[in-house]
Amino acid sequence: MKLIRYSGNPILKPRGDDWESVAVFNPSAVYYDGKIHLHYRAVGEYYPYTSRLGYAVFDKDLNLVKRYQNPVMEPDWKRWERSIEDPRVTMIDDVFYLTYVTTPTPSPPGAVRRRLGIPKPEQSASPRTALAEVKDFTDFERYDIITPVGADERDVVFFPEKIGGRYAVIHRPANWVGEGYGSKGPSIWFAWMDSLDGKMMEHKLVMKAEPEWEGDKLGAGPPPVRTGAGWLLIYHGVDQNNVYRAGAALLDLKEPWKVICRTTDPILEPEEDYELEGDVPNVVFPEGMVIIDNKLIVFYGGADKVCCAASINLDEFIDDLLAKGNKGL
Repeated sequence: MKLIRYSGNPILKPRGDDWESVAVFNPSAVYYDGKIHLHYRAVGEYYPYTSRLGYAVFDKDLNLVKRYQNPVMEPDWKRWERSIEDPRVTMIDDVFYLTYVTTPTPSPPGAVRRRLGIPKPEQSASPRTALAEVKDFTDFERYDIITPVGADERDVVFFPEKIGGRYAVIHRPANWVGEGYGSKGPSIWFAWMDSLDGKMMEHKLVMKAEPEWEGDKLGAGPPPVRTGAGWLLIYHGVDQNNVYRAGAALLDLKEPWKVICRTTDPILEPEEDYELEGDVPNVVFPEGMVIIDNKLIVFYGGADKVCCAASINLDEFIDDLLAKGNKGL
């Protein structure tokens, strides 16, 4: 079963001539107080490459209510943040928390470098993921880097509630591959956190690439949501040709490192012009998700250039996933 694109896509495009003039993509999403709140990654220059976070509010029918003129979060050079990327927002115990990727290298990502003919920097450091508390959606209290030392770390999402009294996290350490990790390519992992000012620990492999469409690497999309059938996780899969597609999995409610089932085919893949052409072509990258009136709405980046949305009836989607999904890793 495939997600149905919103007829008004893209819902956000680059604008102006400064901080969000080049690209706006990969939005997080939460539904709160009758509105959908999006934080999105915005780029205004390729070199030195800098991403900031923008903020926009939509009603439940995806009509734009407000879009802020200025970024709501910018890199903090004292924390060695050259760029802030890929926000994910989760509410836990009535508090919103943001995970975001921070990169200390002033060069664009690999796919953008290749398109622009920019060489790879002689010295670079791996991306890391940090945590912040969200206050009124436009103010943030930074905590610290939460990912393991040495991990090339993106796609970190919190579960929206504690499990057994502990914080639960999904992450994707890109350099945890090989026999020692039980996977040939970057995979999805589970971890615990005892406090929000600490590091992830007790890592467990959740999912590794299976079909060809996700054969190169996997990564979490939006934070998981609880359903009667299990934790619903929307994720991205990348094939050998660097085409990004979206899939879905159900994880056990009590032991979320155990996969109940997962899609055999993508639920969304690049087909429209705004997904096929952009800074990184052939990309749909899910990063936000809300449920309104039993409708699952997924927000995603199109070709690393624009913000988009797609939806489906939640009950029908879960039933189809249970009936047709694969089991296990």
